[in-house]
Amino acid sequence: MSVSDRILVAEDEQVIRANLCESLARAGFEVEGAADGEAALRRVLDEEFAVVVADIRMPKLDGIALLKRIVAERPDTFVLMTTAYASVESAIEALRCGAYDYLLKPVGLEDLLQKLRHLAAWRALRQEVVRLRRHVQGHGGFEGIVGGSPATQAVFALIDRVAPTKATVLVTGESGTGKELVARALHARSSVSDREFLAVNMAAVPPELVEAQLFGHEKGAFTGADRRREGILRAVRGGTVFLDEIGDLPLPAQAKLLRAIESHELLPVGADRPVSADFRLIAATHHDLEAEVERGRFRSDLFFRLNVFRIEIPPLRERREDVPALVDHFARHHALSLGRRPCAVSNEAMRLLIGHTWPGNVRELSNAIERASILALDEAILPEHLPMQLQRESELPTELKRAVEQFEQNHIRWVLRVAGGNRERAAEMLGVDVATLYRRLAKYELK
Repeated sequence: MSVSDRILVAEDEQVIRANLCESLARAGFEVEGAADGEAALRRVLDEEFAVVVADIRMPKLDGIALLKRIVAERPDTFVLMTTAYASVESAIEALRCGAYDYLLKPVGLEDLLQKLRHLAAWRALRQEVVRLRRHVQGHGGFEGIVGGSPATQAVFALIDRVAPTKATVLVTGESGTGKELVARALHARSSVSDREFLAVNMAAVPPELVEAQLFGHEKGAFTGADRRREGILRAVRGGTVFLDEIGDLPLPAQAKLLRAIESHELLPVGADRPVSADFRLIAATHHDLEAEVERGRFRSDLFFRLNVFRIEIPPLRERREDVPALVDHFARHHALSLGRRPCAVSNEAMRLLIGHTWPGNVRELSNAIERASILALDEAILPEHLPMQLQRESELPTELKRAVEQFEQNHIRWVLRVAGGNRERAAEMLGVDVATLYRRLAKYELK
């Protein structure tokens, strides 16, 4: 019996639970029952199930709370909700939270089996699409993301698990790690990949225009509003909105965004009544949002709503195994834009590229290879084609004491430049007293 045949029935009424389990078992499924939401959650977290059939009203943990946990922690498991308390609101809430479908009690066996057959066909189609995508991509990376290190493969696995769901995703990582690429991969592998993907860098939008940009505005709502605009959250029409640098979102707009995520309704600037909006939200930041919450700069309720599923991208220095593949990728990419054939990379240049810490991450590496490709013309990329910082690293002494002294000298010189030559400020930045700094300046003959 495969995972695709395993079903968990979460139902607090013993007779209904027993009848559903017996009927599904006769239809050829492997079925288990759970008498409440907490028991169902324990089984889902312990074992893999293809489908969970869950009642909305259950003791200990209701069906909606169970659904949210499954979407967040077992996104490959599909959830069918059942309820005797039929209402448009509960149906919409279940579907928005990630339910595959909705059934009214008493559940008809044929209706349930038909939905399970449709779901199985959809799962098979999705798996075939994923297989074909991987076949076509070959060595071209995962939806444009290049890397084969364990850390990068772990990111790929998280993307695959959460992409088919409707869960909100928070992508975190240092600047230049490729957060937008992850967002685009999530969209490409979702069920709405044929719809719009719109990206907005919140740090680049003037604070006074943020709400109009996101939620839209009416004509005449403010100076310059010469026409009505619907805003990004409505413009995607069921697609994906990617809000980069979400930590820069002003506090007033944070409250409105929270309501839009939870109710899928928003109030355009200058409007009298809310309008509906269908979108899937992915947010990203290089800030520590938990720290921003503690400082009062970011709403805790919005943070928890965004943090349903987090994907953290490790910096390039923690996945150096990816550097050769990235170098090859960027050499080909930049050669194409320059109208040349890709440059080979000498062993010495590759050693420097792998050894560098890359504070600017993948973006910095791309810029370095673009520069080297221009300088190398059609020849191999050599150390002298790389940025000066990498060339200086090749000259570091092997003896530990001399290497430490050279690093200290270079670091003091850099801090002095940042401090504008102010030695008191430089000492403060270095975390030493001014007398210690003067001794170091004399030792290294720095002016």
